[in-house]
This record gives sequence, C-alpha cells and structure tokens, in this order.
Amino acid sequence: MEEDLHQIVNSCNYNGEEEEQGDPESNTLNQPLVKANRTLSSTPLALVGTKVSHIESLDYEINENDLFKHDWRKRSKTQVLQYIFLKWTFACLIGLFTGLIATLINLAVENIAGYKLLAVGLTLVATVLCVCFAPTAAGPGIPEIKAYLNGIDTPNMFGATTMIVKIIGSIGAVAAGLDLGKEGPLVHIGTCIASLLGQGGPDNHRLKWRWLRYFNNDRDRRDLITCGSAAGVCAAFRSPVGGVLFALEEVATWWRSALLWRTFFSTAVVVVVLRAFIEICNSGKCGLFGRGGLIMFDVSHVTYTYHATDIIPVMLIGVIGGVLGSLYNHFLHKVLRLYNLINQKGKIHKVLLALTVSLFTSVCLYGLPFLAKCTPCDPSIEEKCPTNGRSGNFKQFHCPKGYYSDLATLLLTTNDDAVRNIFSSNTPNEFSMGSLWIFFVLYCILGLFTFGIATPSGLFLPIILMGSAYGRMLGGLMGSYTSIDQGLYAVLGAASLMAGSMRMTVSLCVIFLELTNNLLLLPITMIVLLIAKTVGDSFNPSIYDIILHLKGLPFLEANPEPWMRNLSVGELGDAKPPVVTLQGVEKVAKIVDVLRNTTHNAFPVLDEAEVPPQVGLGTGDIELHGLILRAHLVKVLKKRWFLTEKRRTEEWEVREKFPWDELAEREDNFDDVAITSSEMQMYVDLHPLTNTTPYTVMENMSVAKALVLFRQVGLRHLLIVPRIQASGRSPVVGILTRQDLRAYNILQAFPHLEKSKGRKAH
Repeated sequence: MEEDLHQIVNSCNYNGEEEEQGDPESNTLNQPLVKANRTLSSTPLALVGTKVSHIESLDYEINENDLFKHDWRKRSKTQVLQYIFLKWTFACLIGLFTGLIATLINLAVENIAGYKLLAVGLTLVATVLCVCFAPTAAGPGIPEIKAYLNGIDTPNMFGATTMIVKIIGSIGAVAAGLDLGKEGPLVHIGTCIASLLGQGGPDNHRLKWRWLRYFNNDRDRRDLITCGSAAGVCAAFRSPVGGVLFALEEVATWWRSALLWRTFFSTAVVVVVLRAFIEICNSGKCGLFGRGGLIMFDVSHVTYTYHATDIIPVMLIGVIGGVLGSLYNHFLHKVLRLYNLINQKGKIHKVLLALTVSLFTSVCLYGLPFLAKCTPCDPSIEEKCPTNGRSGNFKQFHCPKGYYSDLATLLLTTNDDAVRNIFSSNTPNEFSMGSLWIFFVLYCILGLFTFGIATPSGLFLPIILMGSAYGRMLGGLMGSYTSIDQGLYAVLGAASLMAGSMRMTVSLCVIFLELTNNLLLLPITMIVLLIAKTVGDSFNPSIYDIILHLKGLPFLEANPEPWMRNLSVGELGDAKPPVVTLQGVEKVAKIVDVLRNTTHNAFPVLDEAEVPPQVGLGTGDIELHGLILRAHLVKVLKKRWFLTEKRRTEEWEVREKFPWDELAEREDNFDDVAITSSEMQMYVDLHPLTNTTPYTVMENMSVAKALVLFRQVGLRHLLIVPRIQASGRSPVVGILTRQDLRAYNILQAFPHLEKSKGRKAH
C-alpha cells in the first residue's frame, strides 16, 4: 500500500498561498504544521473478493528475467507481456521526449540570449506564466519530486500546464541572463513527461487505452517519475550514468534492481537524442550543440599529472567548498523566508520582485565590466580576438582594438559558455585575479537573490559558477607551488561547492567524470567531494532539505532520532484520539456520520471472528478484517450500493458495481453526496472493498523501528495491534500516519524527550 500525505501542500515558490484546511488525523498531536487542502491521490490495494484488481502493480507478481518459467497465477501471459512491453516503451519515450525538449530549450536560449536588452521582458513573461497559470512551475521542482517519491503528493505538480509553463519559463529566465540554470527545470520537465505518459495524458483529456490500466497505481507512477528525474539530469549534464545515480542518491526513497535498468535505458535514449542533434547542428548554427558537444570541460588534449604535494591544495578546496556551501545554504534560507513574506502579499508583488531582480542583474552584468582592465589579445591563440558578436570569447566591450575585457567575457555570455570559459585549460593568464574576484562576489549575491523568485530556476549552474570562480582563484594563488592546471582547480571548486551545498557525492563524482572525460581526475574529485560533504554536514542540512522544511513538506528522513528508541508506538497511539473503526457490514448512517465528522483517510474494519471453537475464542470475539479507504466509502455512497438487510455480498455483485478503473480514481468529495433518510437505515458490505493485508506493528515496538518500516515500505497507515489478544479487547489499538511519526510532533506530546534528543528537530 503506497504512502500518501493526507494534507497536501500546494507550494507556490515559497509564496505561502496554500489552500488551508486542517486534518485532525494527519496532525493528531494538535500541531498545525501543515495546513492544506486534502486530496486523496494515492491508489492503494483494492481487494475485490479474492482477486486483486488492476490497480495493483504487476511488479509484485512477475519477474521479467523468468518470464516463461512460471505460472502467473491470476495473470495471463499476454497481460504480463503487455505490461513489460509498455514499461520499456514508456522508459524509451521518457528519454526521447526529454532529449527533444532539452534540445529545444538549449537552442532557444542560445538564439535569444544575445538580445540582452530584452532581459526584463523575458523575465516578465516567465514570471507572469508562473504566477497566473502554474504556480508549481516556479523554482527547481526537485524538492517536490523528492517529497513525492518519499510519499508526499503536491497537487498539479506534474500536470501538462506545469510542464508547458516550465519549458517556456525556463527559456525566458535563462535567456534573460538571470543567475539561474535550466538543469533543475529539466529534471521537473522529465518527471512531468513521465507522469503524463503513465496516466494517458492531462487530467481532463486522458486516453482510455486499455493497456494503461496496468499503470494506474502509485508504484508504477513512482517508478516512471524516477525515470523522468534521471532523464532530466542526463539531458542537463549529458551524463547518463550520473543521471541514474542522481535519482538513486538524491530523489528516490525506494529503489530496486528493476528500476535501475529502466532509468539507465531512459538516460541512454536521452544521450542518443542529444548526440543526433549535435551531429545535425555540427555546422555551428545551433548554438551550444554545434560547438560544445557532450563534454563541457574537454581535457582530451591535455595530460594532467599531480603529485603527493598536491593533496594539500585539493583538501583545502574541499574544506572551502564545505564551508562556503553551508554558508550559502544558511543565507539562502534567510532570503527565502524574506521572499515568502513578500510573495504572500499577492501576485503583483511576486512580479515586481522578479522584475527588480532582473533589472539589478542586467545593471550588474553591463556595469561591472567597466571596472576591469583591458587585456591584450594573445597572438598565439587560434580563436578570433576580440569579438563583439553574440558568439565567441574575448569580448572587446569598451576596450580598444586588439584588447579584450576578461570580465565581459565571463559576464556577457550564456551561463554554459561562462562555465566553458572558466573551465578552460592551459589559460593561466586569460582572466585576471581582480576579474575573478568580482565575478565570484557578483554571482554569490545573484545566487542568493535570484533563487526564490517566481520563475523556473535551477541551483546547479549558479553553484557551479561560484565554485569554479573560487577554484580558479585558488589555482592562481598556488602558482608554481602546484602542478595542477587552473582549469582543473575550477572543476574541483565547482564540485566541492555543489557537494558542500547539495551534499551529494557519488552522483556528482560521476557527473563531473563524464563532463571531463578523464579517469585520471577521479581520485582527487572523490577526495574533494567527501571532504566538502563532511564539512557541510557539520553545519546545516542540504539545500533541498532546507527547502522542504520551508515548504512545510513532512519529509521522513532515513534515520530516526536516537531518542525514538525510548518511546513505543503504543504510547504514541495513546496520545491520539481513539481510533475510528467500522464493522464489516455497516449501517449507511454510521458511514455518513464518520465521513462527515472526521477527515481520516482510512478506517480499520472489524468483524466477528470466524474461527473454529477449539481455538479458544469466546462468542462475540472480534477480528481485524482490514483497512478501507475513505475514497472507496465515498464511491459506495455515490453509487448507492446499499443492502436492505445485514448480509455478506457475493463477488459477482461487487464486480458488477465497481470496475477496476473506478476503484483507481482519486475522487473523495463527500460534500455532493445526498442520502435520504430511508437509505440511512440500509447497510453496506465493506468486506470486498477492504484491504485485508494492512501493515501492523505490535504496541511495544519502538517508534524508531516503526519509522524505518513506514518509510522504507512506503506506507500510508500503520495499524497498532495489542500485544495481548484478550477476549473482548479491540484487535486494533491505534493507527499511525506520517505526521504522527515526525519528530517535531512527537516532542510536542512528549516534552520530556526534549532533553534526550540528539539535535534540534525541525
């Protein structure tokens, strides 16, 4: 049974405009951390009689490697083949469409970015689209994707409108010269493509293709979104293996070997598409693809050597990256809180904030190059110097003929070309120390003030620019004391700052390895990443964890707090109101009363025990039959599947009334259901619609173990059963949800644990 949050946070770029509605079950400890509209978007197991409906993933039943070795029980071999074929087809389509859209974005940015005078207008277009049409398209989208794969659903996060606004907004924001990257938006775009493919299109215009029934469940939808995130990273960095590892290390909560193959297949398709367009655009008329290829830092013509003495500056880069990364996270947290207050004032304030940042950026990009000295062109270089056009390095700007402005070369170009310039090797005198300092300080300021405005934005490229600047400066300061090239120092600086801010290691290492195309850089890159992450972790959480906290998304961490071992789930359940239960054959009046007076999303179903007399249970003993969802209760009332007498129903009666596609629908609106007084006295048989295999824990289990089970299995509800099954005692003593297992809420109910907690809980 898949996990889903009962209170959905409709995040709008930290603007605080969520639709608010409390959910007593989600926050039973009376701490209104998250207030949002309640939408049931998860489709857990719906058991119809003894057969599992199509809304359960076939991955529970099949093994692709042994396809023809087993009898697939209730599944025909045709169904299994259809399912497997569709899985790999979707993985291919995700990679294909992501690669095409990435090509479109890059070409559009390259062709528009030269018109810097349109910067404010481009920003206005991107902001208005986000504010008025798709608020969830603002920001990078990666924290929300990470939250979704952890079990938290945000409405409209993967819709068609969000994807279209994300594409257009990314082109406008990046082409406007804002200190934003298109890498984060590409990850979000990839997940939108995956979600739309899995559900057959937008919500209002879905395809009714019969085969799509296999993917109308949360398990397969989650897998497709994971493939989409990997494809997005691959499209951004041209790093297929790095994209797979990013999905594994950063966004995915659940992982298995079958998913590894599918994500790798998706990223492989992306690389093929990118390579095809690079060959087509080899003439140089397509911007980045014609000139850059797949490698952003090509060291194929350079032989790098490093010695034991170089380990000291390499370690120093890692330490600086960890410190600067944690400082960046700290100050960005403060800025985002300020932006949240501004954005709460309304849409006009969001637009004005974005335009102010855009205007400030344009003034800096055009004004600061006047502070740099002119540098004479090197006659030994093959490239034309100086240049004033929309392409080429060595911008002349205000310098006389034969001279170029190194600061204008870094600022008055696209972000991708700026990275290529600062990563360039064998160019120790191309950029002066003063220009690098100005560039570094400027992008630190722009990186803090640009992220958080109502436009699609990414964190990767701004952090790379900052890190590469201080890395190249450190390389210049080392001078003859090291054998490492300044361009390599820039690469290591970018890697260290990303690890210090985002706290990724393995995926970043592979991404930079694929960017540089040189295995010789692997050892020192690993050292830098490990040191930077270790230093950063000692100060504050990663930037994505900070954003999750600011958005109020109840993300469950992998490791429970140490003090959770001292508290049992039975004690935690006692701090909640009594659990609301239903009988196997229940009166309509009781169901209406429960739905009207509670906001719980699932209810335990109890029934009279049917056991042989020799077991020893007395007459009237009760058993736990299972768990029924609120959405299924609403469907029963809407379809008026009522019985005039209290009896059990047959399987054929249920299948006639409730087809699989209706059970998979997410609608749970009870307000428009009208029940007459005569119908109130009728009955409903809940047995066929009840999940008879819910996850349960003994009341003496520690909260720490329950949290690990809840998170890793992907639960939505966890039933607490008594340790002693005494006659006359209820077989269920409580129910735990995501909010109940959050450290903050537990501490409010048990303040004495505050003294024993290891660190401050969010």
